[in-house]
Amino acid sequence: MSTDYKFQGWLGFDPESVKGKMVWKEYEPKPWEETDVDIKITHCGVCGSDIHTLRSGWAPSDYPVCVGHEIVGHAVRVGSKVKDIKVGDRVGVGAQSGSCLNQNGDCEACADGMEQHCPSMVQTFNSKWPNGGKAYGGYARYWRGDSNFVIPIPKEIPSDQAAPMLCGAITSFSPLVQHGAGPGKKIGIIGIGGLGHFGIMGAKALGCDEIIAISRSSSKKEDALNMGATGFIATDEDKDWETKHAGSLDIIVSTVSSPKLPLEKYLQLLRLKGQFVQVGLPEDLVPGFHMFSLIMKRVSISGSLIGSPQDIKDMLKLFVEKNVRTWNVNVPMKDANQVVLDMDAGKARYRYVLVNEDE
Repeated sequence: MSTDYKFQGWLGFDPESVKGKMVWKEYEPKPWEETDVDIKITHCGVCGSDIHTLRSGWAPSDYPVCVGHEIVGHAVRVGSKVKDIKVGDRVGVGAQSGSCLNQNGDCEACADGMEQHCPSMVQTFNSKWPNGGKAYGGYARYWRGDSNFVIPIPKEIPSDQAAPMLCGAITSFSPLVQHGAGPGKKIGIIGIGGLGHFGIMGAKALGCDEIIAISRSSSKKEDALNMGATGFIATDEDKDWETKHAGSLDIIVSTVSSPKLPLEKYLQLLRLKGQFVQVGLPEDLVPGFHMFSLIMKRVSISGSLIGSPQDIKDMLKLFVEKNVRTWNVNVPMKDANQVVLDMDAGKARYRYVLVNEDE
C-alpha cells in the first residue's frame, strides 16, 4: 500500500555532515508491517547522540543517516495489529524503536520490562529493522516504526516540551528511580546541560531532600537553582571541593560526555553505600582511579540507558502531576544544520527542538 506522502529528511552522508553539511533528501522507510505506525512529525528534539552519530564519534555510522530520536507528531497511518493508537493521536518516539519483542523474542531484559537493554535493540536511527529496513530518525517530515515503542503524549504537555523528554529526560530520570531517589535522599547531578537540567527537575519531582548541581563553573548556577537545585559546586572555582563536600551525597548521576572526568574526586562526595551512575557516553576512555575510592565506603559505580516504554509513560505522568517543563528553544526544521553547529558548540539552553514549519 503506497502513501500520499513522502519520507524526506536531513541526511548526513559522511562525518563532515556534523559541520552543517546535512542534505534534505527523500529516502525509503522500513517496509511496512501491520504492527507499524507512521507519524507526521511536528517536533524533534536535538540530542548529543545526534552529534556523536553524525561524526561517527562512537563508531563508524551507517551512512546516510537521518538523526533525531525525540520525535513528537500525529499518527497518520496505523497498522491493523496495533493496539491503543489510532489515526490522529498525538504520539512520540524516543531513542529506541524496537527489541526482540518485534520478533516474538523473550530475552532476559525484555522479560523483566527492561527493553532498553535488549541485545536486539533497534535504535531510532543508525540501525536496522529485523525485516531488513533501515531506521531513519526525526530530522524529517515523517517517521515509521513499531507501535510498541510509540508513546501517547499527555494532553497537558505541549509537543515542543514533550519531545526532549522522550530521550533527554528519561535518560536522567530513570537512574534516579532505579536507585531509590526520593524523600530523605541527597542527590548530585553532574553537568548542567540538556540531560542535567532534567536530572535536577526529576530529582525535585521525586521529592529529594537536597539536589546539588555540579558544574565546572558557576555560570549556570542561577539557572540550576531555578530548576530546583538546593546547592551548587563549581569544580574549577571551589578549591578542595571534594574535601569540603565529602560524604554528603547518596546518589550521583553524571550526565557529562567528556572523558576528562575527575572520577576519584566525585566518588569522595558519596556517603556509605553511595551510588555513582554514569549516563553521559564519552567517545574516549575515562581516567582510572584508586580502588580505595570504592572499597572504603562500599560505594558502587553503574551505568544506565534511557528507559523502557513503561518507564517513559510513568515519568510523563509524574511530570504532569509535578508540572515539570523542558527548558527548550524552538527552531525551524529548515535550520537543522545551524542547530547542529550550535549544539556542538555548547550553546543549547537547554534543549533545542526542531519544528516543522506548517505547525
